Amino acid sequence: MEEKVTLTIGEQKNIALIAHDGKKPVLIQWCEDNKEILKNHNLCGTGTTARMISDKTGLTVKGYNSGPLGGDQQIGAKIVEGRIDLIIFFSDPLTAQPHDPDVKALIRIAQVYDIPIAVNKASADFIIKSDFMNKSYDHDVINFQKNIEQRANTL
Repeated sequence: MEEKVTLTIGEQKNIALIAHDGKKPVLIQWCEDNKEILKNHNLCGTGTTARMISDKTGLTVKGYNSGPLGGDQQIGAKIVEGRIDLIIFFSDPLTAQPHDPDVKALIRIAQVYDIPIAVNKASADFIIKSDFMNKSYDHDVINFQKNIEQRANTL
């Protein structure tokens, strides 16, 4: 049985905003529609998306690299560091993405660390209107330090 550790997502969330090119206008409009909620949280995003959201909504969004240039991986690293609490990622399932392995890695790391991730407007609406947006949330994740010790002893 895997040992777990409880982590807490605070009242003020660290939210990553990401969108494939064909979904950027939808995410920007969603951010505008939810600006009053989002302005109370720390926002970051992949390069172009972050810039466009800031320019069009006035929200402060810390930008990382564009997705194809490693931005998805930067956000994944922030999840591992405990610095991202929620991902809003409007992906485009009908268009091939050259950085698809990076996108899959980001989704996988969000799952491993039990981070909520919205992949479309409907799921983002459900999350942003959730009672958990206004309070702390405890969630259990694998005790990674213990897992490393056990693996090192058995390999």
